[in-house]
Amino acid sequence: MAFKLKTSKKTEEILDRIEKSENMPWYTLVKLAIALSIRRGRLEKVDFSSNTYGRELNRQTITGDADALYKCLMELQEGRHLSEDEFFPVYIKAHIDRGASLLEQEQRYSSNFLNHLSDLKSGI
Repeated sequence: MAFKLKTSKKTEEILDRIEKSENMPWYTLVKLAIALSIRRGRLEKVDFSSNTYGRELNRQTITGDADALYKCLMELQEGRHLSEDEFFPVYIKAHIDRGASLLEQEQRYSSNFLNHLSDLKSGI
């Protein structure tokens, strides 16, 4: 069972940029990225093909006490049981990497980032 993962280089760059401009902690941005990705729908094959040259993250820091909740949401979305090895790091990494791009888009088109995220039509 894995307890660490590495994001893609692009994800690291995106979240570093947002962290500096919005003055938000990196791990908060990771959780927002996961939420936006889950909100977007099922992962596609391309979402699993990113590199691992980015920042190393610890499972406990990413999911914390909500580990089972994250897994349950992803299983509901996929319509099947995910093994521990699939859930972490495979699905978590894919959602973080896809979600970082979604987070970047949301920031780019909003004047007040946090208000914009809380006002999204379906909410996160």
